[in-house]
Amino acid sequence: MIKSKDRSYYIGASDTKFVVGNWNTKTFSEWWLEKIGIPKRQVNNKYTLAGTNYEHRIIEALNIPIETDKQIIKNRLRVNLDGNTKDKIYEIKTYGYSKGFDIDRHKDYYEQVQVEMYASGIHNAEIVAYGLLEKDYNNFFNDIEKDRLMEIDIPYDEEFIKRTYIPRLNYLSECLDKECMPSEYDYLMEYPKYVEKKE
Repeated sequence: MIKSKDRSYYIGASDTKFVVGNWNTKTFSEWWLEKIGIPKRQVNNKYTLAGTNYEHRIIEALNIPIETDKQIIKNRLRVNLDGNTKDKIYEIKTYGYSKGFDIDRHKDYYEQVQVEMYASGIHNAEIVAYGLLEKDYNNFFNDIEKDRLMEIDIPYDEEFIKRTYIPRLNYLSECLDKECMPSEYDYLMEYPKYVEKKE
């Protein structure tokens, strides 16, 4: 479990929805202020706390020798893997069991895992989704019940990474260096400049 909550000056895999999303929103502006070092109040509730507290125990329930909490830094990209072997990434997600889990409704999870595969060089991944019951939100030490575990293979999408993600990441990284507000117009005007990956 990564202990530091400071997300300033780095872009994480879980930030991918902001990188590839609409930059002309209040939500994006608030996120960007956090990136340039103006922190926002951290909000924790029983749902986010349950996800954090069950993460390692869900990994243990897979009965695979998995390395946990690996951090990868590439320039302004900082990726924290929940778990991985030498040839596979495991991204852990919890959800309300009664609501069900449909990966098609979670484009942001799919894109997050794409970035984890890109950063790590491990182009094989799965989302491990675990459905929580009300009792699990009230007690973080309940046993993991394997019939509530779902494993979803995520294929690597090289086109998304090369054509969409990397150019936008490169532009936003430049904006972080300059501590300036990103502009969709400026990005599009200079798009070819950002296509080539910076190492």
